[in-house]
Amino acid sequence: MITKRIIPCLDVKDGKVVKGVNFAGLRDVASPVDLAKFYSDNGADELVFYDITASAEGRALFTDILRETASSVFIPLTVGGGIRTTDDFERVLACGADKVSVNSGAIANRDLIGEAAKKYGDQCVVISADIKRVNGAFHVFAKGGREDTGMEAIEWIKRCVGEGAGEVVVNSMDTDGVKKGFDIELLKLVCKAVDVPVIASGGAGSQADFVTLFQEISTIDAGLAASVFHFGEIAIPDLKNTLKKNNINVRL
Repeated sequence: MITKRIIPCLDVKDGKVVKGVNFAGLRDVASPVDLAKFYSDNGADELVFYDITASAEGRALFTDILRETASSVFIPLTVGGGIRTTDDFERVLACGADKVSVNSGAIANRDLIGEAAKKYGDQCVVISADIKRVNGAFHVFAKGGREDTGMEAIEWIKRCVGEGAGEVVVNSMDTDGVKKGFDIELLKLVCKAVDVPVIASGGAGSQADFVTLFQEISTIDAGLAASVFHFGEIAIPDLKNTLKKNNINVRL
C-alpha cells in the first residue's frame, strides 16, 4: 500500500509566509526558514515553497530565502514561483530544491515542461494547476489565480503529464482557504485522467477532511495544506495518528 504524504505549503511574499482566503486578503504568518525547520522536525513528509507573486510581478524567484530554507530541512522540497525557463529550473535546483513546480511559466511557454523533463528528469517536474469553476467548467488560472486562461483544466493537466510532468498539484481555488474540505469532485477527475502522483490542495479545515480525502480517493497521493498547519489548528503528528487509526497508510 502506498504511503500517503502530508505536505505543508509555504506561500511566500516579500520574504514572509502568508496565507489568505480564496487567494485574497493575504496576511503575514512567519519566517519560511523557521516554519520549514519546524515542519521538517515534526513529521511533514515534504514541503512546498511558493513565491506567490513572482509570476504576477514578472520577476525571478527570491533565491536567498530559498537557499536558507532548503538548508534547514531534511525532507524533499518542491519550489515554484516565477519559473519560466530551464535556467530558472537550474537556479532553483542549485539552491537546494528537489522538485520544481510550474504553472504560469508552462502556460506561457508550452515547450517548458518537455525541455525541463528531458534535462532534469520527469521526477523533478511538477505541474501546479490553479483551477476554478467557470460557468460549470473547470478552468486553469495563471499568475497566482489572477488570470483566467480559458483552458479546460483536465485536458491541460493531461497534456502536461504527457510532455513529462512527473507530479500534479491540484489547487482548487473554489475551496482554497475556506476550510470545508478538499474538492473531491475535481480531484477524482484528475486522478482518473493521469497516472502520476496527484497532490490535493485547497480546503483542508480539519483532520476529518484528510480522512475523507484519502478514503474517497484511494489513488490520491498526498494532501497539502497551509493555514491549518501554520496556525496550529492541526498538528501533523496528531493528523498522522488519526489517519493510521482509519487504516490509511502514513509514515509515523
